[in-house]
Amino acid sequence: MIPLRDDNPTSTRPVLTMALLAANVLVFLYQISLGPKAGEIFVYQYGAIPAVVTGTQSLPAALVAIPPIFSVFTSMFLHGGLLHIAGNMLYLWIFGNNVEDAMGHIRYIVFYLLSGLAASFSHIFSDTASAIPSIGASGAISGVLGAYLLLYPHARVLILIPFGFFSRLLYIPAWIVLGFWFVLQIVSGSLTGTQQGGGVAWWAHIGGFVAGLALVALFKKRSVRFFNPPHHRSSEFDRI
Repeated sequence: MIPLRDDNPTSTRPVLTMALLAANVLVFLYQISLGPKAGEIFVYQYGAIPAVVTGTQSLPAALVAIPPIFSVFTSMFLHGGLLHIAGNMLYLWIFGNNVEDAMGHIRYIVFYLLSGLAASFSHIFSDTASAIPSIGASGAISGVLGAYLLLYPHARVLILIPFGFFSRLLYIPAWIVLGFWFVLQIVSGSLTGTQQGGGVAWWAHIGGFVAGLALVALFKKRSVRFFNPPHHRSSEFDRI
């Protein structure tokens, strides 16, 4: 189930969502321009390594670029590959513009960063002994998804459901799409325990999403209600 876009118009230009997209892409392009070996060093320098952040281990002096605590910020702008950044940026673009619209630009960026911090620390404290760098914007974006769920649960999301050589486009309510996504994170996190399953920091996603649910009331505009009623443009696709 791949989301492609929502049918939820905005009233303001999502300048910070676009800026975050650009920043992530530019950092990724720089990262891959370094080559495999230097790129791996870059990840160890600026990724959030639980054991290093908690002080149980330390990086070799040659790899130290910033104080370890700052890595919980810098790690939000690093990615592990093309599919990693493409998936994250797709979710940020689909859901971030409406959340930015509901919060205003400044509150939105503070909310985004706080969600990312909550996600990083959720992952760090789920496995404090891990020496594997945690990177990616998905924790912060998970906070955006949590906010979207409370603000626009009835918005429709166009999803692609692939069936081998055949595929189907459907508009599905956001609460189903995001609820399914969150349940998948919990199930995957529970099955893998405190370890990263398949290179995915499931507990970062869970922590970011819960932070988004908790923080949205503090950051949304007073005029914006929770559980907004549907406000759609017409479409030619199936609905469920």
